[in-house]
Amino acid sequence: MSPTTDAAQGGHRLVIVESPAKAKTIKSYLGPGYVVEASVGHIRDLPNGAAEVPEKYTGEVRRLGVDVEHDFQPVYVVNSDKKSQVKKLKDLLVGADELLLATDEDREGEAIAWHLQEVLKPKVPVRRMVFHEITKDAIQAAVRNPRELNQRLVDAQETRRILDRLYGYEVSPVLWKKVMPKLSAGRVQSVATRLVVERERERIAFTSAEYWDLTGTFATGRAGDAVDPGTFAARLTSVDGRRIAQGRDFGSTGRLKDGAPVLHLDESAARALAAALADSTFAVRSVESKPYRRSPYAPFRTTTLQQEASRKLGFGAKATMQVAQKLYENGFITYMRTDSTTLSETAIKAARAQVTQLYGADYLPDKPRTYTGKVKNAQEAHEAIRPSGDRFRTPAETRLTGDQFRLYELIWMRTVASQMKDAVGQSVTVKVAGRAADGREAEFSASGKIITFHGFMKAYVEGADDPNAELDDRERRLPQVTEGDALTADEIDADGHATKPPARYTEASLVKELEEREIGRPSTYAAILGTILDRGYVFKKGTALVPSFLSFAVVGLLEKHFGRLVDYDFTARMEDDLDRIARGEAQSVPWLRRFYFGETRGAVPAAVTGGAAEAGNGDGDHLGGLKELVTDLGAIDAREVSSFPVADGIVLRVGRYGPYVEQTVEGEETSRRADVPDELPPDELTVELARELLDKPSGDFELGVDPATGRQIVAKDGRYGPYVTEILPDDTPKTGKNAVKPRTASLLKSMTLDTVTLEDALKLMSLPRVVGADPESGDEITAQNGRYGPYLKKGADSRSIGSEEQLFTITLEEALAIYAQPKQRGRAAAKPPLKELGTDPVSEKPVVVKDGRFGPYVTDGETNATLRRDDDVETITPERGYELLADKRAKAPVKKTAKKAPAKKAPAKKAPAKTAAKKTAAKKTATTATAKKTAAKKTTASKPSE
Repeated sequence: MSPTTDAAQGGHRLVIVESPAKAKTIKSYLGPGYVVEASVGHIRDLPNGAAEVPEKYTGEVRRLGVDVEHDFQPVYVVNSDKKSQVKKLKDLLVGADELLLATDEDREGEAIAWHLQEVLKPKVPVRRMVFHEITKDAIQAAVRNPRELNQRLVDAQETRRILDRLYGYEVSPVLWKKVMPKLSAGRVQSVATRLVVERERERIAFTSAEYWDLTGTFATGRAGDAVDPGTFAARLTSVDGRRIAQGRDFGSTGRLKDGAPVLHLDESAARALAAALADSTFAVRSVESKPYRRSPYAPFRTTTLQQEASRKLGFGAKATMQVAQKLYENGFITYMRTDSTTLSETAIKAARAQVTQLYGADYLPDKPRTYTGKVKNAQEAHEAIRPSGDRFRTPAETRLTGDQFRLYELIWMRTVASQMKDAVGQSVTVKVAGRAADGREAEFSASGKIITFHGFMKAYVEGADDPNAELDDRERRLPQVTEGDALTADEIDADGHATKPPARYTEASLVKELEEREIGRPSTYAAILGTILDRGYVFKKGTALVPSFLSFAVVGLLEKHFGRLVDYDFTARMEDDLDRIARGEAQSVPWLRRFYFGETRGAVPAAVTGGAAEAGNGDGDHLGGLKELVTDLGAIDAREVSSFPVADGIVLRVGRYGPYVEQTVEGEETSRRADVPDELPPDELTVELARELLDKPSGDFELGVDPATGRQIVAKDGRYGPYVTEILPDDTPKTGKNAVKPRTASLLKSMTLDTVTLEDALKLMSLPRVVGADPESGDEITAQNGRYGPYLKKGADSRSIGSEEQLFTITLEEALAIYAQPKQRGRAAAKPPLKELGTDPVSEKPVVVKDGRFGPYVTDGETNATLRRDDDVETITPERGYELLADKRAKAPVKKTAKKAPAKKAPAKKAPAKTAAKKTAAKKTATTATAKKTAAKKTTASKPSE
């Protein structure tokens, strides 16, 4: 029975959820008497620009969508693409006995429910239906136990929304004026960008240091086997009691940290010591054995799931949440936006039952394990992310495939492992001593680990951000030795090392950093990462997040002129205040007033001052709010905030069309400039590279005068590659009906700026070249150079030709011969792959890099993903290829079910003249409406981000 049929009968209960997939699943659990429909996300929000604001609002209200002068009253509008859905919901509400708002049980879900109630204005009882998993038992229990709308959560979410609107709409225009149009600022996005920029600054300031040590391979004299290897490697730790310097002893300047009582070996000293120890005798100085115990990891919450999916599956945060959303809506896992590591009693029983079934009673602890949340202000009403139901389905039982299978398997393994016994074993440290020929005493050390009972590690071992880190289940066996045992040195090798700059953030490590600093909400991190990537503030190099030069300019401006707004502690305290509002401990309007307008000291909250609340000092000092900060922009030097010194006389500047280096020479009126590649990581712009870019052929190269026109021909290096063009006279009209455009042509692949000649340029600008006319049809055949290479064109028929040189040499006979061949339909013959990457862990098919129409891409034969601008064919890793494919799969649209063709209708009767006139009027109305929509889009094209 369809929802519409149910509604027509009356006496039904209308249940509204967010998504159609969730509605379909829940409907199957409720049956007759219930109509389940989706709101399809938010139905109402702040306007996206002045064009969406009702005409009665003017001034600042029209610009911001918030009436800051009247208690920050928001202006809400029904989204244009949701109006038909709102009408449908209103129609379904007619005749209903009760309205159940079943949106997600978090602040955003509570706000969506409130907006639905405000817009639908129901005259029947309204209840909140809440659940953490979409199973039959959970849904039926939720229907039996509804609650009232939580207005405190609504207020907290509304305050957060208004705060982000004010921040974005007030600060973003500053960036437009002082850096570049169409940029955006945001309360959390700007702080996240600052973290990435600060890490890159550390890398730029870093100076590598070299240090050496020794590695010895020692033998016990016994034959080795799996239990007692007989030989082992140990690293030099001290000489005459002085500890050998390691990487941790050096600062970012490349020098030893002050007061470090260590011996710094260089290459010559290390090799000399190795030679002096070559014929020495060695003995075991000590053997220290300690019990090893490792407890299982807590079940997943939002951020730990994002981090582990990044490490193990190569998923970005956004892709992880998209896949998790599908698993939740289809009833496979519990709600995926949670700060909690708590498992319900039902879940604990299910996990313990599965431990016994799959691993045996020996792996089950006597008592259930409980986990305490470490996240401040966590929403503990939710459970951890786990398989749904009172009995967990094994991954094989789900019949899931691809990314959904892999993510479900990860969640299932982690949940089951959380209820297993500890792993136990022994960790051993062996110290070896020997005396060199010159009398110095050297001590070596080796550590080992033996796991005697793997416990939870049978089910799950957590990954690591550092690819070189030792995983928990990795064993290192050492020989059975005792103090005083004699050893022989098979080899003593000198090893050189260099300190490394701090690693760039990955999506996983940036999420971890934001959470540890208590900045933003875990449920929003995926969106934040998506924003800073989409805005061009950050790009990926492999899995590393690299800040663009543009982000350096933006962060530099915000730090210097809006320091409080990107201060880490300030942002965290704002989050605290929003949580206080959610708990009913603070009021929304006074807090927003202090944040926006400021206040005289003495009653200013920590979230506004940037520090602890201050007592009044009696002199009426005023602390400015956001409005005051963005009012006076005269002190901001646009050129200064976008300029970064590289060396004496060389500066990197962020211009409207991208970054470039500029060199000024004393005594010269003009400066030299050179574009900097957009994909160049900032820490790689060295003085040497800057000079190399400046010394490259650039600017305007005068090639000579076109004898036919008398115009100067020049070669230039543009942002899209080198090209030739002509210089028009100053009085040539450049706009209007009589405008003249200069002839321009890109250089062929075989040409360079320093070799192109006037003859080459004139040939290039002669294109398209007329080859001749087809004697049969009379159509003109031309040779042209296009985006996808050289080709012939005859009317609407285009044919590719073999090389760029043929553009100038191909004859009519050769062209006619090409056209005499049948036109190739579909794809051309497959090109050999550019690189083979291995087998995709999802599709289990070989992944290769191919060259396509739009550039190189990775494919497993089913899914294609274009390489990003920071990916290089030569250096791309298999893991990066799998990640691109995973992202593409996550973004793939859901296939729509084909609709039945409508029944054929009888031919319509001819409309009378009056009806035809009405149709004409309707067309005019539609045209006017389209024009209005177009105008509205133009108005909002450069709207700031929140």
